[in-house]
Formats: sequence, C-alpha cells, structure tokens
Amino acid sequence: MTSPVLRLRERRLDGAPTRAQTIAFGASGFPTQLMAQTFSAFVVYFYVTHLGVAPAWIAGALIAHGVLSAVLNPVVGALSDRIRTPWGRRIPWIGLGIVPLVVAFALVWMPPALPTGGLIVWFLVAVAVYDIAFVVVVLNISALFPEIFRTTQERARGNVPRQVFAILGMVLGTAGAPALYGWIGWAGMAIVLSAVCLALLAWSFFGGMIERRVPEAASEAMRWSAQLTYTFRNRAFVPYVLGSLFMQTAIAVILAGLPFYVRYSLRAAEGQGSALLGAIFVTAIPSIVLWSAVVRRTTPRAALLWSVAVFGLAVLGYLLPVSVLAAAMVGVGVGVGVGGLLQLLEVVLAQIIDDDAMRTGHRREGAYFGVNGFVVRGSVVLQAVVVAVVLTVSGFDASLGEGQPESVDAGIRVMVAVVPLVFSALAWLCFFAYPIRTQDV
Repeated sequence: MTSPVLRLRERRLDGAPTRAQTIAFGASGFPTQLMAQTFSAFVVYFYVTHLGVAPAWIAGALIAHGVLSAVLNPVVGALSDRIRTPWGRRIPWIGLGIVPLVVAFALVWMPPALPTGGLIVWFLVAVAVYDIAFVVVVLNISALFPEIFRTTQERARGNVPRQVFAILGMVLGTAGAPALYGWIGWAGMAIVLSAVCLALLAWSFFGGMIERRVPEAASEAMRWSAQLTYTFRNRAFVPYVLGSLFMQTAIAVILAGLPFYVRYSLRAAEGQGSALLGAIFVTAIPSIVLWSAVVRRTTPRAALLWSVAVFGLAVLGYLLPVSVLAAAMVGVGVGVGVGGLLQLLEVVLAQIIDDDAMRTGHRREGAYFGVNGFVVRGSVVLQAVVVAVVLTVSGFDASLGEGQPESVDAGIRVMVAVVPLVFSALAWLCFFAYPIRTQDV
C-alpha cells in the first residue's frame, strides 16, 4: 500500500486541471484572506483595548511586522525558484508551512497572563512566526497559479473560484470575527477561525495544489544577480508592478478613509460603514465572473485597462452623497472595478512570467511574486501618508468630536474620491505602457 507521502511525491499535473482541482486550489483564498483581514482589522484593538498595551508599542511592532513581511517576499520567492526536491519546488514549502501558520495565527489572540513587557514580547514573537509562515505559504500558492493554469483562458476561469473564496474570507474576517469574539471570547474566536483555516488549507493542499512534470520546472537555478537583473529589466514587469502599487494604494486609501467619511461627511453612525464595505465586496463577487468573460474575449492588458477606468470613474462618485444609501450605490460601481482588479492582476503577472520564461529559459514565479509583494507593500506607507496629510491640512481635530470645521468634510471627500482617482490615472498610464498586447505569450 502506497503511503500518503509517496503518493504526494509522485503526483504531477499533465493536462488542464479538472473542475474539482480548480475549486480546491481556489479554496486557499478563503483562509489566507480570513487570517489577513482579521489580523489587520482587530489586532490593534485587541492588544490596546483588551490587554492594555500602549498604542505606541503596538504601532512599533506593526512597523517591524511590515518591514519583515516586505523583506521576506523576494527572499522566499527566489529560494522557492532555486530549490529542487522530489516533491517539487512549491509543495514542500506549503506543506511544511500550513500548520505553523495556523498555530501562530491562533497564538496571536491567546497570550498568557503576562505583564505589559511580556505581552509585547509575545506579540513580536507570535507575529514574526505568523509573518514568516504566511509569506512562505501564500507566496508559493501564488507561484503555483501560473504553473497550474497555462493559458489566459485557463487562468481567467481558474482564478474565479479563488477570488470568490478570497472575498468571502475578507467578509468573514471583518464581519464574522466580532460576532465570534463577542460570543465565545478572543481565545474561542482564535480556535474556531484557526480550525476553519486549517481544514480549508488541507483541502486545497491535497485536492488542488499539484505541480507539473515539465522540463521548464526542472531547469537549473538562476544565479541571484541574474535573478534581480532580469526581473527589474523586464519591460513588462516594471510598468505592471508600478501600476499594481498605485491601484493597491487607491484601494487602501478608500478603506482607510471610509470610517472618517461615514462619520464626518455623511454624519452617520460608525457602524453604518459596513454598508459601504458590503456594497463593494458583494458587488465584486459577480463582477469577477464578468471580468473573466471580458479577458477571455479580449486580452489581459485591455481588460485591465477597462477595469482601472471603471474603478477610477466610480470612486469619483464619493464626492456627492449625503446619505449612506447614496454612498453605498457608489460602492456598487467601485465593486465592479475591484472585481476586475482581483481577477486580472494575477492573470497579467502570470503572462509576464511566461514571457520571461521564453527569454531566459527559467520558470521564476517565486521571484516575480516575491518582488511584486515587496513593492506593493509600499501601498501601506503611501496610504498612511495620504491620510495623515489630508486630515492635517483639512484641520481635523479628534478632540472636537462631531464639531469639525467644514473643511474636514471637503478634505475627507477629496481623500476617498479624488486621491484614488489620481492613483488610478497613474496606474492606467502604467498599464497602457504594458507591452504584451496578445492573449497568450
């Protein structure tokens, strides 16, 4: 009887993936986004409000978290491309990283009774392990996408379940987590979410993550210096990664600005911000299917240009609403653009990797996804700068509560409408310069 380890080692994908394999691979989007969204939305609130850690300490720890994550992306990506094992290049990383990832995520929310200094150390260590495991698992899953799905047609169809699962994970991470910790406490929430994540990652790993037995995946590892040279000289990658950075920044600015927009521009209760977020994410799900059809009938470049244009024009609508309902209607249009970006950005990056393989003879999915991850982390910095500048220039003063000057309303509307439009325009110009104008390389 063949052992599970041996069966996993001998498993290879020779043709197009089946529907069951496609859905199983896509299921990985749910747990990864669930963990990422829960962490980003609630970790500061948990440690500051419930554990009494000073905000400055948590802010410093999160800066270290961002730096570590950014540096890890290109390093892990390059290592993943270079390492050869009987199980493949990506599978060992993912298989070894799933359990540490889920356990570290749970431990972030389950600190023992410690003084403040001990809590900070616990946070730093748990988050460091979580960061390392998250990059190892998620980057290698992403690197499998261009290998499993080989053409634009396959990628357009194959990315639909993954992005739908990802949006559902985002929704549960932002809306479901508060219900859980309010019901069974933070430790209970951590255990439930971790169990769900482990189950879905196991299903995805055994059911959909399959490498190919093709010569292109067995070429000799490229030298480090050549890795960087070919990546940053790639005439398609440079405009792509800059455009991706600008679009990630536009979305990040909107998400950061919406709570201010709801309270100080729409004069609504803070909780009604979920209606605006819901309008975006709920619309994005069917939009993914729409953009999948568009890219199959045109080219990745053309579809991406259209999705950026839709997003940019839609966000300008945030200038006008005076009610939550009207703003939610604007969010429907924004969601159409967001669905396109979720569907198309990885399809375009996969095309760049194909083009690079033709030029160099090497499959370097890890390097490209790693450098892309490093660059787009800059969106966090740009978002923070934009929010700080707009609030300062507009005269925002937290001590005034609801009695902010009229300039604050104007500044916030500019932040969630005009600023994302500017970043979208810059991204559109970058993608216009993207040189691959065919459906497949």
